[in-house]
Amino acid sequence: MEEFVKAALAEDVGRGDLYALVEPAIDASAKIVAKSDGVVAGVKYVDVLAKIENFEINWLKNDSDGFIRGEILANIKADSHTLLRCERTILDMLLHASSIATLTRKYVDLIEPYGVKLLDTRKTRPLLRVFEKYATRKGGAVNHRMGLDDSLMIKDTHLKTIKDLKAYIAIARKNIPFTAKIEIEAETLEIAKEAMNARCDIVMCDNMTPEEVKEVVMYRNEYFPHILLEASGNISLQSIESYAQTGVDAISSGSLIHQANWIDLSMKMD
Repeated sequence: MEEFVKAALAEDVGRGDLYALVEPAIDASAKIVAKSDGVVAGVKYVDVLAKIENFEINWLKNDSDGFIRGEILANIKADSHTLLRCERTILDMLLHASSIATLTRKYVDLIEPYGVKLLDTRKTRPLLRVFEKYATRKGGAVNHRMGLDDSLMIKDTHLKTIKDLKAYIAIARKNIPFTAKIEIEAETLEIAKEAMNARCDIVMCDNMTPEEVKEVVMYRNEYFPHILLEASGNISLQSIESYAQTGVDAISSGSLIHQANWIDLSMKMD
């Protein structure tokens, strides 16, 4: 986290803030003001920046808190050079993370009544995975895989290379960590049945209609009640509730991140 924050600031500062060459620094203070409604994320990252750059920030909102337009999220005190050098980095981290958290909360609110978990995906911007998945958590989601190393997911592309799924999983159990789960992507009921009979841990119902997912749920409930079911593929705000009603355990969506539109925050000098 510290390396990320330092790199973010260095990207903006470059060889030095030209503003600081003109006049000496003076004591200054500012507010982070919401110019739209949303959910806060990014507090932990800004706190790291505050420690690195030695400025004081008093938060009036914490990560995961909702806010409305006009509310003050934080008060900042620092010398003017520090405050203005860090302004854009503070805002960019808050804006990026809070925008993802805000959209994620909308999804969570729709499916929470059904007891279904919302999962993010690996569809993240390069080198921003930890930051963006942190933001989905603050919006109420649960992280899916962080990378290829923390569970074995066999997607349709993998299945093209596997002749005997049951034998493959048996060998995989001997080679992957004991705690790692095996998830199989299934685009049809027949593939889902094959995956369950091959003794996987999770079946992802990919690009199925809610009606098709219900069939998979019925089969799972009757024969393999211990296997978890995940719905995925083109899940939107308009469709997610219909998938939550099918009986799956979780729903994943890349939209939480790649469809998040930036909210509006600004820093106002006192």
